[in-house]
Amino acid sequence: MIDPQEVALRVQQIRTEVAREGSSQVAIIAVTKTFGHDAISAAVSAQCDAIGENYAQEVLAKVAEAPIGLPVHFIGAIQSNKVRQLAPHISLWQGVDRGSVISEIGKRAPGAEILLQVNTTNEESKSGVPPREVESLLAAGRDAGLVVRGLMTIGPTSGDMAEVEKAFLSLRSLADSLHLPECSMGMSDDYRMAVACGSTMIRIGSRLFGPRTPH
Repeated sequence: MIDPQEVALRVQQIRTEVAREGSSQVAIIAVTKTFGHDAISAAVSAQCDAIGENYAQEVLAKVAEAPIGLPVHFIGAIQSNKVRQLAPHISLWQGVDRGSVISEIGKRAPGAEILLQVNTTNEESKSGVPPREVESLLAAGRDAGLVVRGLMTIGPTSGDMAEVEKAFLSLRSLADSLHLPECSMGMSDDYRMAVACGSTMIRIGSRLFGPRTPH
């Protein structure tokens, strides 16, 4: 079982660390994938800003089971054929990296808010468009009637902090050049660096809830 008091303490510790970096305007997205409603309830009680989910079927099962109580961000790879079912439940689509997904979200959820996922590390294992393609994807999103709030990235698999910093600074610079306010970057192992580099959203799972069971 998830201990709500422990989660609340960890959230407060993270907010203190964020404030120490000089930024109080960083949203904590509690990543509840593979966890049950006890994790969601703990995130609500701890006043997280939203929950993050990666898998369509898991989102649908959870919303059918009980009200979520926080905005739901979809942070995983988006399959076009799942958008129709997910659309009523998602407040922000964080992993948008293809024109086909933009078209489907525009059709199923007109005016929806999205983040464009950028591959800032050149790792083939990671989703996201290369930085040079972001501007055209941004135009496609706006043409589809979507609200493009910003960009999202995942730090390098190596965990090398010099490489992490390089990736995060490049995303912040790209967002600024396109006049986009939001940068979703930073997870349990690298959120401090992300905040220092200008993140406005951090996606935290194991740091709040402990090790997760593989999906």
